Amino acid sequence: MPEPDRATHFVRSFERGLAVIRAFDAEHPALTLSDVARTCDLTRAAARRLLLTLVDLGYVHQDGRQFRLTPRVLELGYSYLSSFSLAQIAEPHLERLVERTRESSSLCVLDGDDVVYVARVPARRIMTEAITVGTRFPSHVTSVGRVILAHLPDDDLRARLARADLRPLTTRTLVSTEALRRELDRVRRQGFALVDQELEEGLRSIAVPVRDRDGEVVAAVNIPVNAGRNTPASVRRELLPPLLETVAGIESDLAMSTGRGRAASPGTGTRR
Repeated sequence: MPEPDRATHFVRSFERGLAVIRAFDAEHPALTLSDVARTCDLTRAAARRLLLTLVDLGYVHQDGRQFRLTPRVLELGYSYLSSFSLAQIAEPHLERLVERTRESSSLCVLDGDDVVYVARVPARRIMTEAITVGTRFPSHVTSVGRVILAHLPDDDLRARLARADLRPLTTRTLVSTEALRRELDRVRRQGFALVDQELEEGLRSIAVPVRDRDGEVVAAVNIPVNAGRNTPASVRRELLPPLLETVAGIESDLAMSTGRGRAASPGTGTRR
């Protein structure tokens, strides 16, 4: 497959190095040279050079034929989080929300066609969900993704829906562009998204958009719950009000941090 044309400044070797790092994931924590070459569509020679460079830099560990990422890779993600004031602003609000509801809560942003968890406070239970900061999910099938998508410009949304992978993840997953578009219209009108067991059986999740001081949606906060313990009606009745209050507090603090001490502008904290 021919590679797309790039600008003259584009460093293709850097792109390939990042692709090698992304080849490792929860399902493939250890890879061989052949695995990396195949996954990244590289020659064995190119894959070897890139892997050994990452070994020299301390981002990859080699154990015989196996390669693994090292904890140093976390520096790449935490460099972003440390410069991302919204995550820092949101965390104490999420902590209070979790104490109040006894359910986990997260702040997510849109990255490409996925949502990425950038702040998370888990509920204090013996068994917790296997979701951490940095976890990614397809945006169209999550509550946080839908409230962000619902407020995108129409041309951007149309392009995203056209390329979305609409394979069913459960029997409830919306798998047509038309159905998704209708649902996003409803989300935009009501001001929140409730996704009922579309990402995973037994999981319901409600989310509300987070707006900056100009009223633009920049993130979303969710509360995921066990479908066996919470009906859609109880989620709306018991969890939506504290979720809205929490997001209003985040928006107010965000406006203060970005508005040179000014109070939240009209539309932040109240525009839904």
